[in-house]
Amino acid sequence: MALCFPRLSLDARLRGRASPEAADEPWAVVENRSVRVCNGAAEALGVRPGSALTAAWALAPQLRILPRDTAAETTALEAVALWACQFTSKVSLEPPQSVLLEVEGSLRLFGGAVRLMARLRGGLADLGFGALLAAGPTARAALWLARGGGETLQALPITAIDPEPQALALLRRIGVRTLGELMHLPRAGVAARFGEELLRNLDRALGRAPEPRVFFEPPERFSMQLELPAPAIEAERVLFAARRLLLQLEAFLAVRQAGIRGFTLRLLHREGRPTRIDIGSGTPHRDTEHWQRLLRERLEAAALASPAEAIRLEAAGLTPLARAAPGLFGDERGGAEAWERLTERLQARLGGAVVHGLATHAEHRPERAWHADAAGGSAGADEMPPGPRPLWLLEPPRHLGEGDFVLLAGPERIESGWWDGDDVARDYFIAARGASLAWIYRAREGWFLHGLFA
Repeated sequence: MALCFPRLSLDARLRGRASPEAADEPWAVVENRSVRVCNGAAEALGVRPGSALTAAWALAPQLRILPRDTAAETTALEAVALWACQFTSKVSLEPPQSVLLEVEGSLRLFGGAVRLMARLRGGLADLGFGALLAAGPTARAALWLARGGGETLQALPITAIDPEPQALALLRRIGVRTLGELMHLPRAGVAARFGEELLRNLDRALGRAPEPRVFFEPPERFSMQLELPAPAIEAERVLFAARRLLLQLEAFLAVRQAGIRGFTLRLLHREGRPTRIDIGSGTPHRDTEHWQRLLRERLEAAALASPAEAIRLEAAGLTPLARAAPGLFGDERGGAEAWERLTERLQARLGGAVVHGLATHAEHRPERAWHADAAGGSAGADEMPPGPRPLWLLEPPRHLGEGDFVLLAGPERIESGWWDGDDVARDYFIAARGASLAWIYRAREGWFLHGLFA
């Protein structure tokens, strides 16, 4: 399958734009004072690729232009290749505007060519790329079919093979308009007039000659930057661009069969140091929606000192992560995973110091027999005291009168703490106090309510 991006020069610069009106604004990428590529809104006003910039502005005074950035195009093409590696390990770059996927071994997994192509098209749109897709028996055939938009090689316009300008002019002069007409010409004459390379490419497209390709190698760690077409200070605009990086992160992790416990988002400003936002999780994940919810909580609470002009997402510390098994009857799995996601969202909104778990450790004094732990973490292997303990302790214990309770069980003597200056000597009882089952103790100062069982 071939993925061709005729507007890659523009998509590479504008895909971080969150405004829904962006599609209605005329945009163009300019090179050497002429229009290289423009969007649909510009074409509706009469602007065409190849138009002089002065002529384009005469037709569309509101036309917004960007200089061509070849480095951004290369980065965008590599980002697409990385994302596409989740569908097949055999992905190759075809600069300057295409990516090729060898998908024969993936068709059954993804439900056939039609479903796979629909998934590719939808995913590329989510990433902010407009693509032409086609499938063919060879890499070059798929590439030409995507460029020409045809169903057969014979019906493709001759421009789909991207010949040299002089060769294209000569082909038109002799009346060759389609690839099928070129195939019917004598090979010796084609080689003499247009060179052996044209024949070699034709043989590669037809499967008569091999075409070895260098496959794309995904990086060891994820680090990707996205330019914002206009400075952004609102959380929603930053989140829109960040989602596109998160989708690419999810694909990267799927390729690595791994998850992460967190990532770092850096908001880059024109002046000053970047704003760093760290997102963490108690368990490894790779789901875009999950990370996006956590990031939204942090972004809405963050105050930016100045507008962000670009964002950079970095993730390391990969953890092997098998794909979650679905429910027996197709239902969604909940339980522990749903609880973990809830606590992570609360931590992102309120902070880890406020939302945490509880763990026990070996200490007889009840108020010191626990400590804060990571939410969802294990309580550890420390031994619990032998007697019954209520979950709800009062801090500080509340003084009781003699007739406020009825003793049911006890006493349990707790005498400890002489080594740290906070020694206690208490006799604990389980007692009925009104409708409550209470945990009380007697000390030198009298009776105290320390906890409630129910």
